[in-house]
Amino acid sequence: MSVIAVLIGCSFLIAVGALAAFLWAVKSGQYEDKYTPSVRILLDDEKHTTERQRHREK
Repeated sequence: MSVIAVLIGCSFLIAVGALAAFLWAVKSGQYEDKYTPSVRILLDDEKHTTERQRHREK
C-alpha cells in the first residue's frame, strides 16, 4: 500500500508541474499569435528576398 501512496504523490507533483508550465506559457504570451505560425511557410524572409533581387539584377 505504501507504493500506491508514493505513486499518487509523484503523479500529483507531475500534474502540478505541468499546470505551472502551462500557466507560465500562457502568461509569457506563447499562445497570443495563432495566425502567423500557420502561414509562416508561405511568407518570404526579407533576407532571401533581397538575395534573389540582387541575383536577378546581375
